Amino acid sequence: MSATIVGLDIGSTAIRGVELKSSGKSKPSLLRYHSVDLPVGAVSRGEVIQPDAVNAALKKLWCEGKFKSKNVILGTGNQRTLVRDLSLPKTSIKQIRESLPFHVQSMLQMSMEGSIFDFYPISESEGDNGPSINGLLIATEKNAVVANIMAAERAGLTAVEIELIPFALSRILLGRSQIKGTVALIDIGGSTTTIVIARDGVPWFVRIIPFGGEDLTQALQTRLEIPFAQAEELKNQLRFISSWEREDGITGTTSNCACSKCQSEETLADDPRTLEVLRNISNELLGSLRNTINYFDNTRPEESVEQVFLTGGGAQLAGLAEALSEVIVLPVSQPDPFAMVTLPRKMKSASKRKSATFSVALGLALRSLA
Repeated sequence: MSATIVGLDIGSTAIRGVELKSSGKSKPSLLRYHSVDLPVGAVSRGEVIQPDAVNAALKKLWCEGKFKSKNVILGTGNQRTLVRDLSLPKTSIKQIRESLPFHVQSMLQMSMEGSIFDFYPISESEGDNGPSINGLLIATEKNAVVANIMAAERAGLTAVEIELIPFALSRILLGRSQIKGTVALIDIGGSTTTIVIARDGVPWFVRIIPFGGEDLTQALQTRLEIPFAQAEELKNQLRFISSWEREDGITGTTSNCACSKCQSEETLADDPRTLEVLRNISNELLGSLRNTINYFDNTRPEESVEQVFLTGGGAQLAGLAEALSEVIVLPVSQPDPFAMVTLPRKMKSASKRKSATFSVALGLALRSLA
């Protein structure tokens, strides 16, 4: 039996897997990683909608990726996942988790029977009523979690653990010893954008925004009346410039290729309808990110965010990091998640753009080595 576990990220556009092993050194070794595209609509907002399509994709992933283990760690976290501050009288974590439904009935507008709750402890404090444990309450709908587990089991896999995606992300980018102070990690996926703000590597704040790169593709598809695949290609040809509020703040890239396909894409990139869509989408996304960081800074002025890390497949649009940096007035960088592991020689050619899409799967796999 394999001693390894695969971090499995079931996204809205693709399924990605990462398998690691402990090397006895500071960095674990990456054994293998692979991704398989999903049909449009197979997974929506983190929930499996078409089990047969996902089952076929999982089997293809294991066949092509040559993963050895059938044990997986799944991630959960969509727009119906809520993460809120919560302070409770100090007791065992087991007792806290058992009592969560009673504590949160007045806090959340969610069905108690159809929800799953967890608690992530952060710190302890002394109050008028005695010692307290301060942490994050996590609440998510049970159906989405169960659907993902069943999809894995139908493909012959065993879901060993389920983890909140923001915590998986914080493990690979915010837990580095050289990163101190208050930092924000923003992961832009296909259908959701996850924001984790951590202090010295410990997550203190989590927000999940129901917006991702696929929303931009769908907006282009609808506005230009073109196929989804063509809209996806067009999206990857576009770039932001930092002055995002100007009328020409978003523009298409230019191509030196004179073939009809490239010239057609360039024409669409400069179409006023394309620029209108991108301007609206970018203002919405950048505005939401700015407001989230401002909210954290206003509620915790002594722990203001000092820098931002940007990752995820949807974060690779050219110029987005620079535009975000201008909006939030903070340094924004795009670290390589694979810098956390030792790569075999044959894998060292992996592009930073490609590795960024494996952030969630890598973070989940690292949990097995914690």
